[in-house]
Amino acid sequence: MSYDASRLADYEKQFLHKAGVLLGSLKHVKDADSELLKIELISDEALKTSEIEGELLNRHSLQSSIRRQFGLQADPQKITPAEEGISEMMVDLYTTYHNALDHAQLFAWHKMLTKGRKDLQQIGAYRSHNDPMQVVSGPLHRPTIHFEAPPSAMVQKEMTSFIEWFNTGGTLGALTRAGIAHLYFESIHPFEDGNGRIGRVISEKALSQHLGRPTLIAISYTIERERKKYYAALQENTTSLEVTDWLVYFCEMVLQAQDHTQRMVDFLIGKTQFYHAFANRLNPRQTKVVERMFREGVDGFKGGLSAEKYMRITGTTSSTATRDLQQLGAMGALVKTGELKGTRYWIKM
Repeated sequence: MSYDASRLADYEKQFLHKAGVLLGSLKHVKDADSELLKIELISDEALKTSEIEGELLNRHSLQSSIRRQFGLQADPQKITPAEEGISEMMVDLYTTYHNALDHAQLFAWHKMLTKGRKDLQQIGAYRSHNDPMQVVSGPLHRPTIHFEAPPSAMVQKEMTSFIEWFNTGGTLGALTRAGIAHLYFESIHPFEDGNGRIGRVISEKALSQHLGRPTLIAISYTIERERKKYYAALQENTTSLEVTDWLVYFCEMVLQAQDHTQRMVDFLIGKTQFYHAFANRLNPRQTKVVERMFREGVDGFKGGLSAEKYMRITGTTSSTATRDLQQLGAMGALVKTGELKGTRYWIKM
């Protein structure tokens, strides 16, 4: 593969700068909150990397599974094999990112990822079927072939070359190595299923190795929000060994993912500061609503908190809701926007 390194230089600098800022922010997060953030980010990635492939999982179950694997207390509930498997893979990435990549690691990830599956010929092994591995669309009688991976008989050799390249590519920039690794792996498409999810894990492994710590960057969250753009970028770079456009896309995507992670850290710090300032000044209804707003995460309630939402959450009357909201605004806990029926409230962070 070839690329224009000059177009990537600024992205590489931004990545390292943002990583440093994020590390500095994390030092202001208490240990308990840091653990909470880790669980939240890993579960988000597990959820979103599955959604990219059209598999919808339960966030609460994922978090419970991840907490158990870290030896933390978790809610007793039934967890599906798919939820347990993707959680195992993400936690394994977090704890073993520094290890060299090898076939055994990839096979272990595939076994985790396909836990409970009965429809695959090969689990924990590279594909062996004689049919071509193709990405197609259109009618069955006249399909459009967008991409065809190497035949199964070549996969072992190709993956050996890929692993050797991955383990000796440390002199490349962080984003360049991670971006090439993802495209290179996807081009081989070594497994019968699960290549996209494992490919994204490999990218995160490369970034973590460069930084010397788990990245906890919201890569899958960012990709899922613009899934079509991700698939288009992959498709456009499967017909040429000149991959600058792919790497530009990948760099910009990772920088966006860093920004989202930074917002989550800032949100957590702001939440701690909020409760320190206002916890003893809130009545039970206000406390319940504020806790509900914080559970919505960085983006908060879509459209903000209205008096009607306040009433539904607390079961109180219109006059009480209005009075409570006015008090929250007066003490500086909430910020008010709009007027009359358009009045909305937002947590002041």
